[in-house]
Amino acid sequence: MRVLGLDSATNVAGIAIVDQERLVAEFFLNTGKTHSQRLMPMLARLLAEADLTLADLDGLAVAIGPGSFTGLRIGLATVKGLAQVTGLPLVGVPTLDGLAWNAAGVRGIICPVLNARKQEVYTALYQWKDEELNRLTGYLAISPEQLTGMLAQQEGPVTLLGDGVPVYGDTFTRHLGERVRYAPKTHVLPRAAQVAELGLRLLGKGHADDLHALKPIYIRPSEAEARWAQRQRESGGT
Repeated sequence: MRVLGLDSATNVAGIAIVDQERLVAEFFLNTGKTHSQRLMPMLARLLAEADLTLADLDGLAVAIGPGSFTGLRIGLATVKGLAQVTGLPLVGVPTLDGLAWNAAGVRGIICPVLNARKQEVYTALYQWKDEELNRLTGYLAISPEQLTGMLAQQEGPVTLLGDGVPVYGDTFTRHLGERVRYAPKTHVLPRAAQVAELGLRLLGKGHADDLHALKPIYIRPSEAEARWAQRQRESGGT
């Protein structure tokens, strides 16, 4: 089975192809360009360099959040379009699951941390056990202080990764001390290869998402939704 994975949930844009034996090809860009400008050219270049076409793929996987509202919509629309054209099965991979997979095999608690703005982070806790990555919590949008409180209740080392680490790393180190380990820069950000790998595993077990029903995981409302709700409260709901 050969699966293409796409991740545009953060500032990083990535596309990768994996099969059951290896990572076939991957493009990773962290340059600040908008995802709408680069995803399709990246896809065309990746397929060409790998000497493949869409007809050579067996499935599609896409990061579905949490993350950037715009990035998630662009990524999901791109992969849904590919699925509609090709008829390939599609599976959504939570962004935090894919990011945590960067630390697969690491002992202790694995904690992906994405900067959610507004003094909050998107996060969840994981643990590698019996050759599987096990999620211990739900997907959360909480303050860095709340996260350190959660981590303080866990035992053993804590591995942190994600774009929230440079922003709040001092907070984690101050409260957790020597228990904290930080992933190297090559593993700290989301990778499309991990989305593709998790998609491969899900599709291999017979799991596929409905093309029309698959939606992003937002966790909290968008800015527009929050402003609308605030106006409704101020106007008494009229």
